[in-house]
Order: sequence, then structure tokens, then C-alpha cells
Amino acid sequence: MELILWRHADAEETRPDLDRALTDLGRKQAARVADWVTLRLPPDIRILVSPAIRAVQTAQALGRNYEVVPALAPGGRVEDVLAAAGWPNAPHPAMIVGHQPTLGQVAMFLLSGQTGDLTVKKAGIWWFQNRGRMGELQVVLRAVAAPDWL
Repeated sequence: MELILWRHADAEETRPDLDRALTDLGRKQAARVADWVTLRLPPDIRILVSPAIRAVQTAQALGRNYEVVPALAPGGRVEDVLAAAGWPNAPHPAMIVGHQPTLGQVAMFLLSGQTGDLTVKKAGIWWFQNRGRMGELQVVLRAVAAPDWL
């Protein structure tokens, strides 16, 4: 299974938190990453998005169908993200469009099996894949990308 974590792009500093929209910079970041990732996405990918406006607007840059998942809202838990994606056994790859620190915590868990924080830059992508080797589940980090690198 493939799991792509995509942090929302740069957003306004307003309240309430769920209503924060992307800035002009954020729209450019989302478009740049969407252009890069679209060429690489599996055709059967499920795109699961936080209900926060900034996450929805980030996902919309892909021009694909997506599903808003309340459990992916800011302050979500690692377990909620992995359950929404169906990790590690879902029949289809998944992209999660969400927030820090949750996405960084998911990345840390996938890489090490431990709790902790990694930083996922705004509009950054962390792309994971799992595989079985000698009867064990292994996690492979396929790519890390940020809009300023693309």
C-alpha cells in the first residue's frame, strides 16, 4: 500500500481555525506540488482531506475527487489518520491532506514505530509504501518533497 501525507499549504492567520483559507503563496505552493505529484499518483488513489478550508483548498489543486474526513481535522491522532487510510492493508493507495503536528507524528511512527514529532513543511509531501519481507511488514520512504524544491 502507498500512503502519501500532504500538509496543507500556507494559510491565513485568522480565526476560527477551520475557516482559514490559503494565502496567495499557499495557492502557488499547492499548485506547484499538485503539478509534481499528479504525474506520479496511482490512478486508483483515494484522497482523504481534513475539513479545514486550507486543507480542502490544497486538495482542490489536484483537480481530482476527494473525500472530507472529520477525523483528519487539526488535532487529530496518528491512529485516526492510519485508520482513515486503511494502513497497512487497504486495497487502494491513499493520500491524506492534513495538518501538523499530526502528519509529522504519523511520519515518525511509520519510520520508527515510535511516538514523536517530525516536521512536515507547509505543502510538503511524505510518500510511504509498505512491503512484506521475510514475513515482516517494512515501511519504505519513497519521496519527500516541498514546494520550494520543485
